[in-house]
Amino acid sequence: MFERFTRDARSAVTGAMDEARRTGAATMTEEHLLLSLLALGALDPLGVDRASVAADLASARRRGGMSRADEEALAGLGIDVTEIVARAEEAHGEGALAAPAPRRRVLGGSARLTEGAKKVLEQSLRIALGRRDKHIGTLHLLLALLSRPGTVSEVLADHGVTYGTAESGLAA
Repeated sequence: MFERFTRDARSAVTGAMDEARRTGAATMTEEHLLLSLLALGALDPLGVDRASVAADLASARRRGGMSRADEEALAGLGIDVTEIVARAEEAHGEGALAAPAPRRRVLGGSARLTEGAKKVLEQSLRIALGRRDKHIGTLHLLLALLSRPGTVSEVLADHGVTYGTAESGLAA
């Protein structure tokens, strides 16, 4: 499948791997893909503020990667996530609920992707085929990220980037 990727899409995937390595992550996630797309300027035509999106992703990471829907569900059970985060960080330091601490072995020669990241890559192929595009580009990767529920699509939606706006604003 990777042979169908454009040079920019390949750069996005390798950039995501680099981002994962830089942060000491043992696997590449959907968040790393988004950060790589941001760094490449793939969302610039949509007027996305890179720093603001990155900050919102970091904020979600501090909540243990919980989406707003997760937080609301817990609030319905009487659990205040903000209070839990504050107490955990007070006791264990900022970012205590972020993704697990890096393992000693970080990404090396062979890529390890989370299940979500794998699904994004597979979905990008489906989207390209559905649009009858011959290659998979950064637009397809972004649309795949937006088609999956979770923190990444939620943060993008908060910044006005939805499947529809991305498709109309970035389609060639």
